[in-house]
Amino acid sequence: MSQRILIVEDEESLAQVLSEYLSLSGFVTDVINDGSQAIEWLKNNPIDLLILDLMLPGTNGLDIYRELRTFSDVPVVMATARVDEIDRLIGLELGADDYICKPYSPREVVVRVKNILRRASDDTKAFEQILSINESTMQVLVKGQEVSLTRAEFRLLAHFHQHKDQVFSREQLMSQIYSDNRVVTDRTIDSHIKNLRRKIQNIDAEVDCIQSIYGVGYKFAL
Repeated sequence: MSQRILIVEDEESLAQVLSEYLSLSGFVTDVINDGSQAIEWLKNNPIDLLILDLMLPGTNGLDIYRELRTFSDVPVVMATARVDEIDRLIGLELGADDYICKPYSPREVVVRVKNILRRASDDTKAFEQILSINESTMQVLVKGQEVSLTRAEFRLLAHFHQHKDQVFSREQLMSQIYSDNRVVTDRTIDSHIKNLRRKIQNIDAEVDCIQSIYGVGYKFAL
């Protein structure tokens, strides 16, 4: 299955050239020219990597990046027309995976994209050595040891696993676990999270894969 790249770039000719180079390398590409459209699109479309211009009409790249990181950890390559801007971005410790300065070589960008995605794939393999979930058998392994979960705990963990690094409110998690519209409280989710953490950390105390996001909810990350 081809990996999907989103290009958020207001220079339409540049975005088109870059899209063509990426397509020739086997990627599926989408292009957005207005920053105000980016976040809504990203919330509704899974991608493997984002190429994000800093100066955009509507919403600038910095604001898009900061909001993106509240619900996704997808790799980001940030583009700018100024070399000194790259130094400033790095100084802000935004955590972007790479920075490119315009005018750039589309061929070089393709190489950088491939390298970033290769590293991400290696990280995924390392992740799976820590935690493995088989949804057809409802089996969960933590470093090779099986963890016994209730149905609700398993559905919760499986949902997190399918949406790594995405933040969910308690209400969103309740709707995923209970499809019969039963009445449950926020404390029910908190209790399931507490039990999941305890069962996983009984095998390895260093595995803390469910993180609390203050005032928002929870996300899954290793």
